[in-house]
Amino acid sequence: MLTNPSQLVLRNQDYFSQQRVLLLNIEADHLAKELLDSADSVTALALDYNHYQQLKPHQNDKLSVKFGHQLPEVQTFDSVIIYFPKAKPLAGYLYQLAAQYLAVGGSLFLVGENKGGIKSAPKTLPNFFSKANKLDNARHCLLYTSELLESTSEFSVQEWCNQYVLPTPQGEVTICNMVGVFSQKQLDAGTALLLENMTEFHGRVLDFGCGAGVITAALLKAQPELQLECVDINAMALLSCELTLKANNLSAKVYPSDGLAQVEGELDGIVSNPPFHDGLVSTTDIAERFVKDSANALTAGGVFLIVANRHLPYSDALQQHFGKVNTAAENNKYKVYQN
Repeated sequence: MLTNPSQLVLRNQDYFSQQRVLLLNIEADHLAKELLDSADSVTALALDYNHYQQLKPHQNDKLSVKFGHQLPEVQTFDSVIIYFPKAKPLAGYLYQLAAQYLAVGGSLFLVGENKGGIKSAPKTLPNFFSKANKLDNARHCLLYTSELLESTSEFSVQEWCNQYVLPTPQGEVTICNMVGVFSQKQLDAGTALLLENMTEFHGRVLDFGCGAGVITAALLKAQPELQLECVDINAMALLSCELTLKANNLSAKVYPSDGLAQVEGELDGIVSNPPFHDGLVSTTDIAERFVKDSANALTAGGVFLIVANRHLPYSDALQQHFGKVNTAAENNKYKVYQN
């Protein structure tokens, strides 16, 4: 099943006949595979690890699937298709990335849902691309096309990183936040409540949904001896976390994971401000799965510490899988739960 934007691209696949095509910010479908009916080869770059996993089994000599904030090596393509991101600041990053992978005269295609902001795409396109022209519209989606007019300067992720100092109860930390990653130049209320009520950990600890690495950096400030591992589903978040660790001279293992599926072995602790957003699965199901997987992953005596909105259904899941519910702290919006 193709998403609506992908269906719009597919019905214009003649534009990609015998071309080397790159898809940026792919969605959770198999458009890349379908385009091989017309394209010579297709490379797909996923910023979401779940989307990467769905397409990866279909790799072959003409279909290459990658996960990350950019391709691992420089390549040149005839056409680049960008799925317009929900986080609009990320669009500029993707335009710059596309320009690195196109020869002058190469084609850029922008596709997205009307409700996702695609109508603003022509106004946001940088001047090294030609004016975007509407190519097609259907299923409440738009498809634009443009052309690379001139080569651009060498791509640098630092240009798309917002760096700032953040005071925490554990001490000041420098945060490096890439575009498209949730962040504030102050502690968000949930993370603040968590850090104010941070318990002592030991051994191997997982920061689940690490984002820009705020919790990890604060925790390592207080307990530098910990073996911290940081997982997230988003490539830009993982890059942010790596840059944050480097900026603070801290060390942790950073890697993608869809839930806890890619986390191997037992853990002595799990800490999280869990980022649950899923249009297909209810929040209740996601929360219960996370608690269940956490209970299974922890060693005897392992620590589970999270902060969540009060209305989210954690009490029942904790009671079911840990046998008890401990509210370590709370305010009018958030609760900190500990096993």
